[in-house]
Amino acid sequence: MSRLFGTDGVRGLANGLLTAELAMQLAQAAAVVLGHDRNSNGTRPRAVVARDPRASGEFIAAAVEAGLSSSGIDVYDAGVLPTPAAAYLVADLDADFGVMISASHNPAPDNGIKFFARGGQKLPDDVEDAIEAQMSKEAVRPVGADVGRIQRFSDAEDRYIVHLLGTLPHNLEGIRVVLDCAHGAASGCSPQVFKDAGADVIVIGAEPDGHNINDGVGSTHLGPLKEAVLKYGANLGIAHDGDADRCLAVDHEGNVVDGDQIMAILAVALKKSGKLKDDVLVATVMSNLGLKIALRQAGISIRETAVGDRYVLEEMRDGGFNLGGEQSGHVIFADYATTGDGVLTGLQLAAQIALTGKPLKELATVMTKLPQVLINVKGVDRTRVGSNEVLAQAVAAAEAALGDTGRVLLRPSGTEPVVRVMVEAADEETAHSIAEHLAQVVRAELALELVSE
Repeated sequence: MSRLFGTDGVRGLANGLLTAELAMQLAQAAAVVLGHDRNSNGTRPRAVVARDPRASGEFIAAAVEAGLSSSGIDVYDAGVLPTPAAAYLVADLDADFGVMISASHNPAPDNGIKFFARGGQKLPDDVEDAIEAQMSKEAVRPVGADVGRIQRFSDAEDRYIVHLLGTLPHNLEGIRVVLDCAHGAASGCSPQVFKDAGADVIVIGAEPDGHNINDGVGSTHLGPLKEAVLKYGANLGIAHDGDADRCLAVDHEGNVVDGDQIMAILAVALKKSGKLKDDVLVATVMSNLGLKIALRQAGISIRETAVGDRYVLEEMRDGGFNLGGEQSGHVIFADYATTGDGVLTGLQLAAQIALTGKPLKELATVMTKLPQVLINVKGVDRTRVGSNEVLAQAVAAAEAALGDTGRVLLRPSGTEPVVRVMVEAADEETAHSIAEHLAQVVRAELALELVSE
């Protein structure tokens, strides 16, 4: 059987893969692995449960809470809150673990369950595997006074907002911001915290009905945000995804400012204030080469990881670094959060505009994005990317031609017969030309029909 946990918890079609029965089984298993097995102080273990506003989140949350409480876990129901809020509250409450019910930027019919260990930390693979293994065993079923209790975590949102406000280096007075909450988990807390910080706030995409999450709004659909920024003459726009663990931005002219540019702005600001640990930013191999060039000029080095915020987090923890993230807008401030936090990122970005008096468009010029071309070559043997000599020679020739002005990345898909060819160059034409050539070599050398001969 394939592994139940994916790159970010268990995710799938609600009532398809992700049923109430599965949710309860997962909760009962997590109660043992994250609760009873790790709680040694003689008290009942405690868990924080939160969700995004998908309609299916209501029955999944009910199943999760039933599974936890029936297994002897006291549940603190935080209601609808961003994923990073759930992680923060686990640490703030000193709970044994947390559960977030969300499918992030996926459409409304999907949903997911992810777990946080004590301190709000994401789970390593071996702990996820332990939960999966526990699902095949008999559930813990205490009786009488030993069953868990479920209570509303009534001040959960207030605690999170107070925490966010405490991170700001400057208030946001004089800043007009448009917030696109993707009809998601940030719809309540993001507008509130920006208002409390002193900003003039215009809100779109903040009317969740259980079915409209990420529907034509949010970080995957920036058109409405661009229009609103121009219409209201805002200094910037901030776009969240469904669970608000990412942030993309739009400047006052409607230009997109992506995760790489946001990280560049914030890394340089932290270095200037002496707060960037070891003058290092952690980013994935998919970040634009322009980010590395810009930060090198600013005296900042980059530690590169595989694609995925979990790998960024691992590198940050291992090295003790305090800033990292992805081009997609997952930005992690380890001084304040244990996972990507789109509301926190938006606040910090807006604070730099207020602090410097410079528009976002000017701040974003700290890096120049190199043209980046990505081609997905389908129907090929992804396992032979690193062993084919002809392909290796083609890549070496392309890298020699680009020199310091570009780079080549060949990345096999983790699940499909696909190889992703990414080329960056000083100009669009060169990037396209080299990418197309390498894609042709991949098709010729790694075609699946050649493997079967």
